[in-house]
Amino acid sequence: MVLCLIFAAAMTCRAQAGRPPAGAARPDLLNKAEELFVLANQARAAAGEKPLHWDPALTNAALAHCRLMAEKGPIEHQYAGELGVEARAAKAGAHFSLIAENIAIGTSPAGIQHGWMNSPGHRANLLNPQEDRLGVAVVRARGMLYAVEDFSRAEPVLSRRQVEMVISRLVAARGVTMLASNRAARAYCATGNVPENASPPSFLVKWQGPNLTALPPPLLSRLASGHYHGAEVGSCAPQGAKGSFTVYRVAVLLY
Repeated sequence: MVLCLIFAAAMTCRAQAGRPPAGAARPDLLNKAEELFVLANQARAAAGEKPLHWDPALTNAALAHCRLMAEKGPIEHQYAGELGVEARAAKAGAHFSLIAENIAIGTSPAGIQHGWMNSPGHRANLLNPQEDRLGVAVVRARGMLYAVEDFSRAEPVLSRRQVEMVISRLVAARGVTMLASNRAARAYCATGNVPENASPPSFLVKWQGPNLTALPPPLLSRLASGHYHGAEVGSCAPQGAKGSFTVYRVAVLLY
């Protein structure tokens, strides 16, 4: 059995775990893909990890690569002229802050799973607690099964206003009143400058990343001081973001 692996660094849709929908991505061997999906979640359960949810976009990306592996013969994570796993998944419609891939050729799903679980890198992908989605594809060629598993940590796609609402709730929960206008915060986010006709803030900070569940430490420290009573939150397009990872750019001005 030939086994290969890839790791993608983390930068940070809901579906039910369990049997994937029969129409999802129409893999060449959907029943074999289902077997690998079930085996992955059984392994995670045995390790005390949460189950992964079937992801149609990841499955589409996995299927396209799996068919290419079956066509080429020797398996690789990326062939000449082919997009990498990160770009393949994004092109298929996935949004994520972490992605990883297992590939293999074998005679049965059970044998492929056994090989992955006995390979440290593949096992780490299968049991990674940061992941929540999985797409699986299996193709038969030359009497063998070619398999691809694409894992990810899914991220929602939020509008600028939705991002501002999420961060505003975190700021307001620390006793600061949100101001009616956020024009200055949006300008600072996008340009690094506060408009000349705006009231000068006492503290300003901006950051970029996939995580909207926590405020950056410098901002938390300022809010904890109790010296500020008003705030603006602004969001803008990410700057200098490389690859296909989902990231957000946010600015907060304190008064």
